[in-house]
Amino acid sequence: MTETRHPRLAMDDELLDAQLLRTVGAAPYGGADVGECLATARTVQGTDLDGWYSAWTELATTTAGLAESARAAGRVETARAAFFRASNYHRNAGLLLMGAPIDPRLRSSNAAQTTAFRQGVALLAAPPEVVAIPFEGTTLPGYHFRAAGAGPRPTAILLGGYDGTAEELYFFNGVAALARGYDVLAFDGPGQGSALIQQGLVLRADYGPVVGAVVDFLLERPDVDPDRLALIGLSLGGFLAPRAAADEPRLAACIADCGSFDMFAGALERMPERLADGLQAGKRSARFLLGMVLRNLAAKPTAGWSLRRGMLVHGVATPVAYIEALRDYSLVGHAERITCPTFVCNAEADAISASAPKLAAALRCPHEFRTFTAAEGAGDHCEAGARTLFHARAFDWLDGVLAR
Repeated sequence: MTETRHPRLAMDDELLDAQLLRTVGAAPYGGADVGECLATARTVQGTDLDGWYSAWTELATTTAGLAESARAAGRVETARAAFFRASNYHRNAGLLLMGAPIDPRLRSSNAAQTTAFRQGVALLAAPPEVVAIPFEGTTLPGYHFRAAGAGPRPTAILLGGYDGTAEELYFFNGVAALARGYDVLAFDGPGQGSALIQQGLVLRADYGPVVGAVVDFLLERPDVDPDRLALIGLSLGGFLAPRAAADEPRLAACIADCGSFDMFAGALERMPERLADGLQAGKRSARFLLGMVLRNLAAKPTAGWSLRRGMLVHGVATPVAYIEALRDYSLVGHAERITCPTFVCNAEADAISASAPKLAAALRCPHEFRTFTAAEGAGDHCEAGARTLFHARAFDWLDGVLAR
């Protein structure tokens, strides 16, 4: 979830600063304290990823300690808020360690963020149900939150991205949905969160069966309105959600938040033309040369992070294999089959979502397209610094769709 933007928040490095903004962006919904985040980030030297892990783990541990003390003293509000922040800080600590083989610290931070989050939600007035969604011989972890009021209610199904977690989805979209009267089902699918890190489930392009399993799970519950199921995809989920919606007719609406239309084409656009043409044509010489270039890039602390992350998420052994795996990640021939109303957006300074207008142009269903701008503070990938503005526009649209 990273792209170029100006000015930076506190870090000289583009990736680190973007991840800082991503974490700070959860502050309106209880997932961060701005001062804590800025103070912690400024202790990290250069592109020291070990230092990043240590700094954020220390903050998470301290914040969790505050939560535990408050809980023991019966101060529920303080405890819940601190557990939530600790969860998001643990997630951010391990994030930049993504790669194969899995670093034990990544598993540890993922487990710690889950533990802290569950301690926090247990202190809500209406705690969610921690769920295990049956899927192809295993289960997918998630949370089913119920909004206040009489049911059956509409449900927002929250789908994350390459490096997000079901717990983080609560801050990115869950709190806003619950406040508007939606039930929420947040989950980790193959290639995401604990489904990847703890269970070893790698990503797949055909997400229709994944979302179909979630819909099956929801429709077994009497308090769910079967005619008002909305799928909200974030980051990579902004690609996976419309890909799934093409195959899942039971959805009443779909929101694609800053995804790519064709991920392989996007990768080719970032390569020298001769290499891109050779790889697309299947030339061995181009593949060999690209392999050399990408191996060198993958060794760089922050510049190579997306490659290391991609190899882990897709379950492949080399950077070239990761790029070639993206051939299946296209909405060509799929977008046209979506039947439910769809909201598509991108962010002005975000190259990842630059192709989102192609998705909007390919849709045959009722749809709305919106570009979020830097001038309104929302130009970063997934509007990371302006989630309240995103929610105002996206949920106002969704309210109107479901009302009809």
